Amino acid sequence: MTKRISLFFAALFATPAFAAGDYPFYSLYNTNFVVLISASIFVGILLYFRVPRMLLKILDDRADGISKEIAEARALREEAQTILASFERKHKEVAAHAEDIVKHAKAEAELAAEAAKAELEANIVRRIAAAEEQIKSAEDAAVREIKDKAVAISIAAAKDVIAAKMTAKEAGALIDDAIKEVGAKLH
Repeated sequence: MTKRISLFFAALFATPAFAAGDYPFYSLYNTNFVVLISASIFVGILLYFRVPRMLLKILDDRADGISKEIAEARALREEAQTILASFERKHKEVAAHAEDIVKHAKAEAELAAEAAKAELEANIVRRIAAAEEQIKSAEDAAVREIKDKAVAISIAAAKDVIAAKMTAKEAGALIDDAIKEVGAKLH
């Protein structure tokens, strides 16, 4: 410590004003000497009131506060990373669940499409059968109509032939026989 003080004073004595020799160094007219005395008094006052200790204590307190803030920031960062990992895990779960839902929906859509296709085919078969039945019914009706017309024409032709060849006595006998037959069938 004494070496430092002596170095300090040696540095002060090696000033350009001292080397120039205008005024003696220990004179109050020498500004360097006055500044040296003022600075020494100021440093002495600072040391007496323990200002360096206070400054060191303030700096230490500030360093402790910064350390606490850094530790708190690290804790918050770790907590944020934990929360982020949790959200990423939940995001993956939700994405997997969404994929499952999409797969399930596709499978259901395929099943529904197959069911609709089968129902459509059954519907087509039913309509074809109904159409064939209608066609057969129409054919039967047409055949019946043709037969009825043929019978009517045959009856008309037979009537004309019978009317031309039959006498009144034979016609009366036929009418009597027809009345008896109708009477027998009604009772």
